[in-house]
Amino acid sequence: MSASTNFQQLTYKLEALETQAANQITHASDTATLDQLRIMLLGKKGELSNILSNMSKLSDEERPLIGQRANLLKEDIHSLIGRRLALLKAAVMNDRVIRETLDITAPSIGTRSGHRHPLVKTTEDIIDIFCGLGYSIEEGPEIETDYYNFTALNIPEHHPARDMQDTFYLSENSLLRTHTSPVQIRHLEKNPPPTRIIAPGRVYRRDSVDATHSPVFHQVEVLAIDEGLDFSHLRGTVMAFLKQFFGDLPVRFRASYFPFTEPSAEVDVQWQDRWLEVMGCGMVDPAVLEGLGLDPERWSGFAAGLGVERFCMVKYGIDDIRRLYTSDLRFLKQF
Repeated sequence: MSASTNFQQLTYKLEALETQAANQITHASDTATLDQLRIMLLGKKGELSNILSNMSKLSDEERPLIGQRANLLKEDIHSLIGRRLALLKAAVMNDRVIRETLDITAPSIGTRSGHRHPLVKTTEDIIDIFCGLGYSIEEGPEIETDYYNFTALNIPEHHPARDMQDTFYLSENSLLRTHTSPVQIRHLEKNPPPTRIIAPGRVYRRDSVDATHSPVFHQVEVLAIDEGLDFSHLRGTVMAFLKQFFGDLPVRFRASYFPFTEPSAEVDVQWQDRWLEVMGCGMVDPAVLEGLGLDPERWSGFAAGLGVERFCMVKYGIDDIRRLYTSDLRFLKQF
């Protein structure tokens, strides 16, 4: 075989290797594959070395030409591998950034860090007890309409009960909710009974700030609707909850009035040698059920509501509600 034919064959093999290398490097899916290609193409026993091992068959004039062509190919392969490696590393980094990104502008609500605030701990304790009694958790908007906050709860316009729950009005028909009872109405509109839910959340009223009042506070409201429920079921539920939360404190029920329950009662516990009001409750007024399209002859239910701050103050012996909102570390570190 003449030297000219050998030259042509080596030139063809180098061109074929160039095409093969470009295709394999472009489609390499990870850095490990890319490193294997580098060894296979450019290693001591790689394909380029294997081609160049036949240079001894070339003439003195042809040998430098093939050597120059091989060096250019080697540089091209190194360049292709370098660019592909950079792309793969960038893709890995982008994926990691997406997976591990922490949005420092996100609100901290629900994020567990540091000590649990006593209000958060109290809310969680209340929720745990009712979940253990078979209730589910429902939440709703803090900005409510007049209908859900008042009218649907048997508190029509000009009703005196509205004066007891004066709030902050945002527009003609929207306001900051005064209780979490609207959550119950929204739930019943979408979920036919039987139902057992609790509705924890922040509420607003136009109260002057003092040791026991705040214009912003937290409630947990309870609702059970089923066939055959009566006041004994309400009393049993309230007693079971209070015993689990406070222990064996004396409890009494006092007749009271709420527009959306009938009969209604206030619940007191004996604490530090005095009776302390902790809850309001009652049987759901038939007018509320009728407004939701439910037959009060078939369905009955009870509702109860409590202020988380009051329960928190009793449980931890806190004498002023304002301590819960001042973010004073000397106070909060006690919990």
